[in-house]
Formats: sequence, structure tokens, C-alpha cells
Amino acid sequence: MAISDPKFELAAPLEIPRDEVHLWQIELTAVKSGEARWREIISDDERRRADRFRFAIDRESFTAARAILRILLGAYAGLAPEAVTFSYTEHGKPSLNTEQNERVEFNLSHSGEIALLAFARGRALGVDVERIRENLDPEKIARRFFSRREQDELSALPPSERCVGFFRCWTRKEAYIKARGAGLSLPLHGFDVSLKAGDQNALLEARSGDTDITQWRLGELAVRNGYVAALCVERNGWRLIS
Repeated sequence: MAISDPKFELAAPLEIPRDEVHLWQIELTAVKSGEARWREIISDDERRRADRFRFAIDRESFTAARAILRILLGAYAGLAPEAVTFSYTEHGKPSLNTEQNERVEFNLSHSGEIALLAFARGRALGVDVERIRENLDPEKIARRFFSRREQDELSALPPSERCVGFFRCWTRKEAYIKARGAGLSLPLHGFDVSLKAGDQNALLEARSGDTDITQWRLGELAVRNGYVAALCVERNGWRLIS
């Protein structure tokens, strides 16, 4: 589900069954002209955070993404966007303050010109998107953060594919860590993911924390050229609506 209208709003509440995961994609360059409106929706704290960005484009992207997150969360939870409030775990993962028995779980990621927002009911989840950048040394960074298995898989790729492979690995690792809500307490080299293109069973092994990988489904998301993305969701038995 794509959002590209700076006047985006919802006319009716949204429903999300327990066997669905909803994915929304925001075209940030298209919606940024609505910044004045978005600023009215976000909280005072979010406005202060937005104003700390050095570049206008980063401020605009943050503001639009946070405002649209509030609109969607409010529609799922039966709240006005301005009434949406968050609590945070010790590792910084946000959750919606609500009296619902099964609250709506959510996650947000943005990079470059797009943002992804994922929602589920009663299932932890994490999403990550990255713009592919060629001005880095993927193998050097991989030696610092990736497992030996992932480093070997990256090195086995043709040189022309290593940047894409690096970001494919990075987004999958980030999505899993965000779903777990473990933050920096879960080391990046403490689990293995696949670098295979299009893989929908990309979590291969976990050696840190909860090592039962069967309770998670980690896979690649299809996004526009020049980007890679991944989604990790707790348990099977769900379908993606996007």
C-alpha cells in the first residue's frame, strides 16, 4: 500500500486481523510538501527531534514518516493521530499505549526517498529499508559486523554484486534485531542470515539470546530499484498485505 499524497488521510478506521501483516510504503519526496500539516500531527518531542536535523530533507522525511505513522496507528487502534502515545522498552523499542487486549505492533524504517511501515496484531515485527550506496568497502564493514558465514557468502559474490549483497545482509539483520527488540544487546555477529536474493527464509542460525529461530520468519521485501528491504515477523500463519 503506497502513500504519495501530501494530503493523505483516512476516512474510516482500519482493521488488521491476527493472520495479516500490513505493509505501507511512503514516497517521502512526494509527501514532504505537506510538512506544515505533518508538524501539527506529531508531538512536541518529535518536533524538537525533527528540528535537530542539519538538512531540511532529513527533517522533512522524519516529520512526514512520524505523522503518517500516527495517522495509521490511530486508524488501527481507534485513536486520533494526536492522541497516539508511545512507551519504550529498555532497549528503545517503541510500543503503542493502548487498553486493547491485543495491541497493534508496528515498526518503521526510512532511507533516502522511501519509508516502510509494518503493522500486525499480537505479533512482534521489524522492518528495515536501505538505499544501496556504492561509496563504501562492503567487505571491510562486514569483517567488523557480520558473522564468519556471512562474510564468506559476501566474498563469494562477484565484485559487482557485493554492495547489493552487503545491504541485503544488513537489512535482514536489522529487521531481525528490531523484531526481537533487543537493540545492541544482540550482537550482529551472533546470528546468521542468508544473502540470497529474494530469500523468504533468510534466518539461518542464532547463537545469542533466544536461539529458537523457528518462531521467526525473515524475508526480503520487493521495493524500488536502488533499495533493498527486509521484514521479520513473529511466528508463521500470516500473510502480507501490501
